[in-house]
Amino acid sequence: MRPHWTFTILLPVAVLASAGCATRDWVRELVGKKDAEIDQRFVGVEKRVAEDAERIEGLGSRLQTVETSLTQTGQLARSAQTQAEEAASRVTRLSGNLYKRDLVETLEVRFGFDRWDLDDTAQTALASLVKELQANRRLSVDLEGFADPSGTFPYNVGLSQRRVEAVRRFLVEKGIELPRIQAVGLGPITANGLPDEKKRRVTVRLMVQPD
Repeated sequence: MRPHWTFTILLPVAVLASAGCATRDWVRELVGKKDAEIDQRFVGVEKRVAEDAERIEGLGSRLQTVETSLTQTGQLARSAQTQAEEAASRVTRLSGNLYKRDLVETLEVRFGFDRWDLDDTAQTALASLVKELQANRRLSVDLEGFADPSGTFPYNVGLSQRRVEAVRRFLVEKGIELPRIQAVGLGPITANGLPDEKKRRVTVRLMVQPD
């Protein structure tokens, strides 16, 4: 029977201990590096968060400034609107008093067919009117021009305006101020029952402003 040999290899205890120490140091070094990296990343995140917070704070401040400016603008707009309404109200009251007038006298200045020049009769009547206007500064005059319906409507409107202008020019040449004369051409009179020669006219109304 062949003898059975068993061989056992024994490593020195010091070698194993040394390997174990190296492994722990490596692990600690690795963990330390990871912790340092994490700390650096965390510091970077904190910095970005702080910067974002600062930007948000600045944006909030700018928004507050814009809101304040809008509020002030709205107040100025309301104030301007109030002042405009008050001014319009004063103008309305003044104009109402200015144009509150009473009728003193009415006369008609007649014209020939398709004519707008003043004949002797018209000039005589207007000369009397001028004397009244010169004697009383509270008097003013309203002129309304008309035409008969012959011809086209646009032409007759222009004709009525030329007749009004002839009367107004006569009054101004005699010294009556333009602001005291209100004039308008109203075109043709189409009503039946009135002869055409009476439609070719300027109606003159002498007005007085009450005390």
